Amino acid sequence: MDFDLTWLLWGLPIAFGLGWLASRLDLRQLRIENRLAPKAYFRGLNFLLNEQQDQAIDAFIEAVQNDPDTSELHFALGNLFRRRGEYERAVRVHEHLLSRADLSRADRHRAQHALALDFLKAGLLDRAEEALRKLEGTAYEEQALLALLAIYERSRDWAQASEIARKLDAGSPGQFAGRQAHYLCEQATKASPEAAEQLLEKAIKAAPRSPRPRMDLAALRRRAGDAQAAYDLLAETARTVPTSIPLLAAPLADAAIACGRRDEVAALLRANYEQTHSLDVLDAITSLEDEPDAARQWYVQHLQREPSLVAAAKWIAGEKLEHEQFHPDVQRALEHAVKPLTRYRCAACGFESKQHFWQCPGCQAWDSYPPRRVEEL
Repeated sequence: MDFDLTWLLWGLPIAFGLGWLASRLDLRQLRIENRLAPKAYFRGLNFLLNEQQDQAIDAFIEAVQNDPDTSELHFALGNLFRRRGEYERAVRVHEHLLSRADLSRADRHRAQHALALDFLKAGLLDRAEEALRKLEGTAYEEQALLALLAIYERSRDWAQASEIARKLDAGSPGQFAGRQAHYLCEQATKASPEAAEQLLEKAIKAAPRSPRPRMDLAALRRRAGDAQAAYDLLAETARTVPTSIPLLAAPLADAAIACGRRDEVAALLRANYEQTHSLDVLDAITSLEDEPDAARQWYVQHLQREPSLVAAAKWIAGEKLEHEQFHPDVQRALEHAVKPLTRYRCAACGFESKQHFWQCPGCQAWDSYPPRRVEEL
């Protein structure tokens, strides 16, 4: 069979024409997709600015479908899911990013951090801890350590929290020595007396100006019957951290009575009271007085300086009234009225409590309770 060259002459222009048409169609499709992706992206941004998260999510999903290789769109979508509480969808987005082989090192670390935040917000602390541990040595290491610290505080794993605080104190501009001392003190509350003493000594070295380790160690030695050692520790704390005297005034007075240092402590407390007019220091001073009348006189002097309902109630408790039969009722009413005034108040969140806390039960802040009662603020 003879080959007809005319078909070749016709075929070459036809093939060229079809190729040119196909390329034009591809370019047209590419232009359409490129126009659609930015429109969807900017539409999503507009919805975000107007706080319309549902519509923003829909727009970003459309943008991701049109341009599945853009990592920024995935990050935006994952963060939106997390903000809305759709943690499973956020996890899927960030795990998809981590599974991509073409993801840059910086974006991989960013996706790992975002995934850890997903688990943290979802309350999956074990998975969050595992994800945060993988950020060691990255640009997100400090943020990861702070998140780990929050996890260990929340789970009251004080040993791990102490280790993280040590790393943060060594590698960041913030000061975590005081926090580390608190963690060691928390561990000491659950330890044997011997182990507790070692932990508290370590806490004193970590934060020499923190009053809690010395106060806890003094209480430990007082329970062991060593009043002199307890007194020495508390007196040293009073000298080095004068602002802590209202907190340690009562145990200091108790230890001084036990070891015969009453006059020395009385002088120290009176000097501090002249400067602070603290109710706790005042109570400690009255506990050192031998005569009840002399003790009550201190409350009278306080009333002359400060209009204190707390001091008035304590003075009236030891006085004889003209109508003594009504004294119990009056006293009960006064004690009920002064209860809110004798509380401590967190400076961070305003949570009030009958006792002083080193960590606020409300907002979990450390050292947020000033050593003064509500009436003194």
